[in-house]
Amino acid sequence: MSVEEHISLEDCCKHGQSYGNENKDCLSLPLISGSTTCRIVQEQCCVTVLEDNMCTTGINVAKDQGTCDSLFTNTCETKTTKICCDCCLLGKEAHERNIPCDHSLSVGYQCSLVLRACCVGYSSDNLTARAEQTELPNRDGTNANGVNPVLSDQCNGKCTHLCVGNDTCACLKGYKLRPDERSCDDINECLLGASNCRGGERCINTEGSFRCMREVSCGTGYELTENNNCKDIDECETGTHNCNPQFECQNTQGSFRCHPKTNCGGGFIRDALGNCIDINECVSQTNPCHRGQICINTLGSYICQRNSVNCGRGYHLNDNGTRCVDIDECQGTQEVCEGHACINQLGSYRCVCEMGYNFNSVTRTCEDLNECMRYSGRLCAHKCDNTRGSYKCSCTTGFKLASDGRNCDDLNECESNPCSQECANVYGSYQCYCRRGYQLSDIDGVTCEDIDECALPTGGHICSYRCHNTPGSFYCSCPTNTYTLAVNGRSCQDVDECVTGRHTCAANESCFNIQGGFRCLSFDCPINYKQFGQTASTLQRSDTIRCVKSCLPNDIACALDPTHSVSHTFISLPTFREFPRPEEIVFLRTTVPAYGSYHSGSYDVKFDILEGNIENAFDVIKRVENGVYVGVVRQVKPLIGPTVTVLKLSMRNWTVQGSSGQNIINVHIFVSEFWF
Repeated sequence: MSVEEHISLEDCCKHGQSYGNENKDCLSLPLISGSTTCRIVQEQCCVTVLEDNMCTTGINVAKDQGTCDSLFTNTCETKTTKICCDCCLLGKEAHERNIPCDHSLSVGYQCSLVLRACCVGYSSDNLTARAEQTELPNRDGTNANGVNPVLSDQCNGKCTHLCVGNDTCACLKGYKLRPDERSCDDINECLLGASNCRGGERCINTEGSFRCMREVSCGTGYELTENNNCKDIDECETGTHNCNPQFECQNTQGSFRCHPKTNCGGGFIRDALGNCIDINECVSQTNPCHRGQICINTLGSYICQRNSVNCGRGYHLNDNGTRCVDIDECQGTQEVCEGHACINQLGSYRCVCEMGYNFNSVTRTCEDLNECMRYSGRLCAHKCDNTRGSYKCSCTTGFKLASDGRNCDDLNECESNPCSQECANVYGSYQCYCRRGYQLSDIDGVTCEDIDECALPTGGHICSYRCHNTPGSFYCSCPTNTYTLAVNGRSCQDVDECVTGRHTCAANESCFNIQGGFRCLSFDCPINYKQFGQTASTLQRSDTIRCVKSCLPNDIACALDPTHSVSHTFISLPTFREFPRPEEIVFLRTTVPAYGSYHSGSYDVKFDILEGNIENAFDVIKRVENGVYVGVVRQVKPLIGPTVTVLKLSMRNWTVQGSSGQNIINVHIFVSEFWF
């Protein structure tokens, strides 16, 4: 039998609880036994600890903040915290509304426990008092009276923890009796709010008890004590300071200070390392000695010494120190003229400068001559750049230096192909051009960009229907099957399906071509009317199908019918994109002379629209043409196609005796969805 088999389930559970408390994670839980049962117990006890901790956090948020808005991000990790926070707020609300804390709500087992605990916690009956009232025997097995119930087990060993007599079981402190009245469960003091953790501390439930853990660290210079208090660290005592040996450590709250052990004497000062260094009084003080004396620094002090013979500039003392003699600067180790010829003078010297330099008598040096400024505009054609001892010419952009080194010749930039398409050289520069259908970029001035002709302000009128941009050009397209592109490549021509035979009309139907399609039409004359002429298989816009009244003998009702004829005519209209004025679409010509005398038997005529005037888009007016009345049907408002309507018109003749009958004209109007 292996060692692993001796591990009890209680040990497996305690290991899972301990790991969950310390690592706040159960995914990487190490297994202490190869037993599947032990593994399950480990995982479940670990998850239970995490859920208890998360639930306790939610309850603390609800009690401290009175809201759960800080837990709004309801992820898998914060779900339990959010539930316990919300359920605790429910308990608080139940207490405020005087609802019994044991009121049954279908909110789940865990939520019911939290609700009831928080409700009780907000009432005068607090949880801590209840816990004290139900305090059970201590862990040593003795109760408050010092009696050990285990020694006199009257329950025959059926109790998990304690037997209190009369076959009754009890639990140790920190546990509660299960419903089976034999086993004991751990009391989650954090969940019930029975802990005494202070502000800034988080309650962590343990088996039979709880512990308080500080949520915020003490900070640098402090350490956490066993009772969760922050205590200052004495760096001087622990030796964690960084004071040098010449300094003495002095502890402060949260830190320490370094003080020097000894003081430096007069004439000395302490450096950063604590060493005493000499003060140079001759430099640090202003005129420490009297006039005619010189200051000499000594260790810790200084002395004043009377000044000796002082020679002027360009002279120095002789070897005896009795008189001043001239210094030959030209023979010295230091080169005074920097490569130019040197001539010694009494107490001084002068330089013989090379071409391109001038001698400065003040600084006694050869200074460069700026030929570009002295001979401005006479040396170079464009730009003059001074150099040491000379100068050089350069040219502006678009030119190159000529062979003489002074003048500038035009540079043909087009040889380097700077433009994306066409290049033209100009004096001192160049110009880029683009082919037709392209335009020069406003950004760099050399790149040719395609012109989107379709996007131009006039692009909507380039093509009748659709405009498609291509590099350097464009092309137009028309609705498929119903239109073809015209020879000009821009207009759309309607396909006459009735003429080309591409229609689907039956033999007894007439084909009428409309803009962008066709219609199959068939007509039958009403009763007592007879068609005048034959109906063609293909109807044109000018065609009219007319039914004339033909009454049977002795048909009085037919004879009294005022309608003499019923006609059908056809028209195809586009969808007008612009509608500046009314469009005249149908003309109803009569033989009635205008302005005739009724007494001479002359007639008048009246035109009306009876039906089919959708959106009041049409009207009919009467006017005189060639001496007779003509009815003109007009479209006065635009219509958006595709739409179809039958405009029923009445043409009524009038005499001096009154109406002499009427003619009905049905105008079949087909409005296309296209504007061409």
